[in-house]
Amino acid sequence: MITVKEQEILFLDISRKLKKKIVCYAIGGTAMMFLNLKFNTKDIDLVFENEEDRKIFLKALEELEFKKLDSMILYGKKPNQPELLKRKEEEIIDLFATEVISFIFSKNSEKRAKKTHQFGENLIIKIADVHDIILMKHATDRAKDIKDIESIIKTENIDWNIILEEVKNQIQLGKKRSAMDLGIFLENLEVEGTIIPKNILDELFKIVENQAKEERKKIRKRKSKKFPEKSTTPF
Repeated sequence: MITVKEQEILFLDISRKLKKKIVCYAIGGTAMMFLNLKFNTKDIDLVFENEEDRKIFLKALEELEFKKLDSMILYGKKPNQPELLKRKEEEIIDLFATEVISFIFSKNSEKRAKKTHQFGENLIIKIADVHDIILMKHATDRAKDIKDIESIIKTENIDWNIILEEVKNQIQLGKKRSAMDLGIFLENLEVEGTIIPKNILDELFKIVENQAKEERKKIRKRKSKKFPEKSTTPF
C-alpha cells in the first residue's frame, strides 16, 4: 500500500525528472487521499488531457526505474486501459489518457476538479471531484473500487443531480451505455445496503427506455427503406 507521505515524495521525484510542466488529474484512491477520504492506496491513478503529456510522464517514471506491466492483469479485456507501471512491490501507477475505461474525463469533470497541488517546478496535479471519482470507479469496477464508492456515498454529501447530468453528458460524448451500466451498478449497491435515491434510479432507467425507443425508431426507418410496403391499390 502507498501512504500519503510516500505518494508526495514520489510526485516530487517525478517532477524533477519531467522535461516540461505537466498538468494531470488525480482520480481513484489517489484523489481520495488528497481529499482525506482514505490514508493509503494500492495504486496511483492519474488521467492526462492528451497522449503527449502521458508519454512524457511515463518517460520520467522509467527514469525512476518503473517497469511497464500488462494492464490486462488488472483490467482484463476492458477498453481504454491505462499504461500500467510498477516499481518494487508496493508502487503501481495507472496512467490514463482522457478516457478511463468506459468513462470520458470530460471538460465538465475538469472544471469540477477545483483543488490543485503543485510538486516541484513541473508537476501540477488537480484533484477529481467526488462525483467524478464515483463515476470513474464505477467504470473500472474492481473490488476495491466498489468498496470505495460505498464509503464515499456514506460519508460525503452527494449531489446526485451532478452524477445524472454527467451521465447525460457521457451519452452525448458517445458513451451510449452510461445510464444502463450505472443504473445496474447502483441497484446492485442498493441490494448490498447502500442507500441510493429512488428518483435517480428511476431517471437512469427512464433514459435507457428512451434510448431503446429511439433505436427502435431508427431500425424501423431503415427497415421501411429497405423493404418498402407494396401498394395494395387495385388496378
